[in-house]
Amino acid sequence: MELEEGEIVLCTVDKIDKTTVFVNIEDNGQGSIILSEIAPGRIRNLRDYVVPKKKIVCKVLRIRGSNIELSLRRVSQKEKKELLEKYKFEKSYTSVLKSVMGEETEETIKKITQQEKLYDFLKDARENPKKLEEITGKANAEKILSILNKEKQKKAVLKKEIFLTTKNPDGIELIKKILKETPETKISYISAGNYSIKVEDNEIKIADNKLREFLKEIEKNAKKMNFEFEAK
Repeated sequence: MELEEGEIVLCTVDKIDKTTVFVNIEDNGQGSIILSEIAPGRIRNLRDYVVPKKKIVCKVLRIRGSNIELSLRRVSQKEKKELLEKYKFEKSYTSVLKSVMGEETEETIKKITQQEKLYDFLKDARENPKKLEEITGKANAEKILSILNKEKQKKAVLKKEIFLTTKNPDGIELIKKILKETPETKISYISAGNYSIKVEDNEIKIADNKLREFLKEIEKNAKKMNFEFEAK
């Protein structure tokens, strides 16, 4: 698949030439990172941030023909974590394909990645087996999906610490109303006024959205009841 500007990609550092870092982009050739896109502020030693043969997560800034300009500093921790999670799953998926497809694995992956990312393709294939059957045949698709469905997916766990306080004498009862747990959230008491909110999901994006929505609801109710609210 062709890269797009703004896309987050996994790279392996190839070499460092003065103030430019050259990397190999997973399945998409080579790219470069100039010094100002490595990290904000003054950089004393490039090797504090990039080391040859090590994997890094970058953002595609510009694509000019075969020249792909990347940035390391513009990648958020959330984007980095999400991509690395997908990379782990893709390695697992590749192993599953090898166990079923054998020598045809490389060609199978090539056909899949011409359409979309391996992770997205096989995730969607669980709900829509036909697309996998078209590439591997029905019997092999059933074997692959059977293995994938038996695998226990690692859940993404997100936590946020919040602070709630009030001078209302009924504060404890009001806090119970504000911090009403849902089946998807877990609330833990830390210390006076401090609580931890935990959300789990198989998808980090979904977990993040759930956490954001839950915090918005808490903040809205806290304001209605004249509480001081802060999300750390």
